[in-house]
Amino acid sequence: MFVDQVKIYVKGGDGGNGMVAFRREKYVPNGGPAGGDGGNGANVVFEVEEGLRTLMDFRYQRHFKAPRGEHGMSKNMHGRNSKDMIIKVPPGTVVTDDETGVVIADLVEHGQQAIIAHGGRGGRGNSRFATPANPAPEISENGEPGIERNVTLELKLLADVGLVGFPSVGKSTLLSVVTAAKPKIAAYHFTTLVPNLGMVETEDGRSFVMADLPGLIEGAHEGTGLGHQFLRHIERTRVIVHVLDMSAMEGRDPYEDYVTINNELKEYNLRLTERPEIIVANKMDMPDAEENLKEFKEKVGTDAVIFPISALTRSGLRDLLFAIADKVEETPEFPLEYEEEDLSVNRVMYRHEKQAAEFVITRGPDGAFELTGSKIEKLFKMTDFTREASVRRFARQLRSMGVDDELRERGAQNGDIVRLLDYEFEFVE
Repeated sequence: MFVDQVKIYVKGGDGGNGMVAFRREKYVPNGGPAGGDGGNGANVVFEVEEGLRTLMDFRYQRHFKAPRGEHGMSKNMHGRNSKDMIIKVPPGTVVTDDETGVVIADLVEHGQQAIIAHGGRGGRGNSRFATPANPAPEISENGEPGIERNVTLELKLLADVGLVGFPSVGKSTLLSVVTAAKPKIAAYHFTTLVPNLGMVETEDGRSFVMADLPGLIEGAHEGTGLGHQFLRHIERTRVIVHVLDMSAMEGRDPYEDYVTINNELKEYNLRLTERPEIIVANKMDMPDAEENLKEFKEKVGTDAVIFPISALTRSGLRDLLFAIADKVEETPEFPLEYEEEDLSVNRVMYRHEKQAAEFVITRGPDGAFELTGSKIEKLFKMTDFTREASVRRFARQLRSMGVDDELRERGAQNGDIVRLLDYEFEFVE
């Protein structure tokens, strides 16, 4: 089974904790600080592996948590940084953050990498907090928590040519006779549930990748039928080959089919209309096909380039493949609308979102003041609450951020409960 979209959870490794340690020094009563910093947590990195073709592996493992950094040690020994967690993905994988809808990475070239979830910075040991006024501090930091997020992986085929058309017009048959692909073929609608890829080689030695894409029906841009699956895959194709059943055996008018599908492409993404199009009049070996083709040409106009063929008898294929190869050679690649980075480089770094508010104060059902916000929660997680000096430092950090003043403006009084994550404390004037 081909999997073209899957949701997974990724988390960068937490940073290692800094250490509180001392060494004896002649002029320092309690000994000099000697606690080392913690190591950095590992990043979760996606890397393109050209040998992969589907996202099937992610159906069986949907949680990826990178290792944390090593804790700091005595004698100012720095904890070891963790190595990045490398996860292989097929070319054409687009990674989107589920919460924000932002595209994190568009991975197309073999070896290309993108950091999907950053690991946390290692916490500082007490050596970093020594001052002339406090030469032996009992303060250290816990490691910074790694970024965690739910992401959607979406595979978009890297085909040069996309076969489009209503179900049962002969796309699968055409692909099977011009490539070594073995698509499922039958005389009923929606035979092709997943895209099939094949390599086409012309008589003059040129080659290109052709994809038989899932059948399209009216309303596909709104998600009807297999529409979204189809349209996602066609975004990357450079040339569109529009296959029509000129025999009209299904009781549909070829011209109406042609207009309907082109409207669907336009509704989904206007940039799809920029692709050059080749019209293929298939099933010309059937009765009434010649008459239907004549009427079609009158309606579509003289500018349209139409290739009458029969995929079943293989007539007309040579000229069609030459024309497709010519179009592929003269047509540049179409980047996706959100591709802003230079993807020629090997490493694509994660795009940071706009800076969120440092903290937000709300009232809970029990009347307690509740603090939320990425920065304030990170400071909380990096505080070692087993040491009084670290607790006092955290209180100073809140005060410098303006939390105390904001609580007073919201009516907080001496003794009121303030909640941050799972921790509760009293507001003190």
